[in-house]
Amino acid sequence: MIRAIARTLRHAPDRLRHSSRHETACEAVTGRREADVLFVCHGNICRSPYAEHALMRELDDGAAWRISSAGFVKPDRPSPDEARAVASRRGVNLESHRSRLLTDSAVNEADLIYVMSAAQERAILQRFGADTARIWILGDLDPEPIRKRTIRDPVEQPEAVFEEVYDRIDRCIRVIAESAGPPAT
Repeated sequence: MIRAIARTLRHAPDRLRHSSRHETACEAVTGRREADVLFVCHGNICRSPYAEHALMRELDDGAAWRISSAGFVKPDRPSPDEARAVASRRGVNLESHRSRLLTDSAVNEADLIYVMSAAQERAILQRFGADTARIWILGDLDPEPIRKRTIRDPVEQPEAVFEEVYDRIDRCIRVIAESAGPPAT
């Protein structure tokens, strides 16, 4: 009982500030005709590759947008079976995905960097010295009320957890796609 109360209190600021964070995160993408977008998660095998391919799927003309993903550890790993299965049911193909390591050039070239947690935001700031104005926590784009900003890591979890995580990522991706401007002509 005490743990549940502590957990609720610990994430109360996330819930209270969600509306203003959501508005600010939407403003960063509103009207953009093109952008170099980088999605980052810990291992680049579950969340960030799904977000990368889901945004490609949602944009009317992905040619004006350069979309990629990367992670902090172990390159060249495939997405787990659960990730591929759940993504496939949603029209996202992760079969050929191999994890990529986050690099200076990827960070420097990105106009918008979406991470899954505040810890990942801090890690990018510390390791790469990126401009804070380009880094966003993807969960801040969730149009629904939240429990916490972090988008849960579903690795080594059952498909039901992937479904929940990908539902949340899809909501955030739709906000990006709907906020973006028409393709450049």
